[in-house]
Amino acid sequence: MVNAKTSQRAEAIVLRLMDYGESDLIVTFCTAELGKLRGIAKGARRSRKRFANALEPFSRLQILFSRRRPESLALIEACTVISHFPAIRADLGKTLIASYLIDLTDQFMPEEKKNAPLFGLLNDFLRLLDAGPVTEAILRFFEIRLLRLSGYDPVLDHCLACKAPVGGKSSYRFTADGGLICAACRPASPDAIPVSLGTIMTLLLGREMEIDRLGRLHLSEQSADESRRLLAHFIRHLLGRDPKSVHVLNEIRRMGI
Repeated sequence: MVNAKTSQRAEAIVLRLMDYGESDLIVTFCTAELGKLRGIAKGARRSRKRFANALEPFSRLQILFSRRRPESLALIEACTVISHFPAIRADLGKTLIASYLIDLTDQFMPEEKKNAPLFGLLNDFLRLLDAGPVTEAILRFFEIRLLRLSGYDPVLDHCLACKAPVGGKSSYRFTADGGLICAACRPASPDAIPVSLGTIMTLLLGREMEIDRLGRLHLSEQSADESRRLLAHFIRHLLGRDPKSVHVLNEIRRMGI
């Protein structure tokens, strides 16, 4: 007995595209209702008219899809563009940062599991990037919020060992266990990363501040370096590797572009 197809609509952001056969595309979407969704767009590479250039990385779409079983690959029937984020696409730096945001979302978002807050986070930061300047803070605040929504919120308000709240004259190191160790409780790991109180406070503020006010919050050169190393270290520990897009960002930073 053949199951009937069930058609559904969902708001989605394109995370990844992969050529399939001579003319099809396998598309990975971030959705609020269904988490990470994978589907096939038949003939998308051969006929541009059918999907009207909608299937591009970090495009925000309304998609119509169907599938015979909940676990099967979705058949993408139609797409309507909500936003292409044109200012991002017109700027190399913004495009590279947006590519990192969707790469990281792809790594941490589970398939077929509803996560509206994570979809909202990605959409909010793409909107923020589209409307404003490229800053190191955008990357760091996205990372720390994504970690929290994925269940890996780093402990930055107290020492993991003695539980003493952050503050005073103590110095801190961040460990791959996911939190801070104060100077009085020496970390067992030699790879623990030194982090200043100013960087800790800025990250805590950036984690909680309303999205539309984040553009006012800047990282000093020291805080930018410390927070980048801290969060990269933790993300690498969680994933077992660096996201591929990190290497491109590092090269662009090294070249001063």
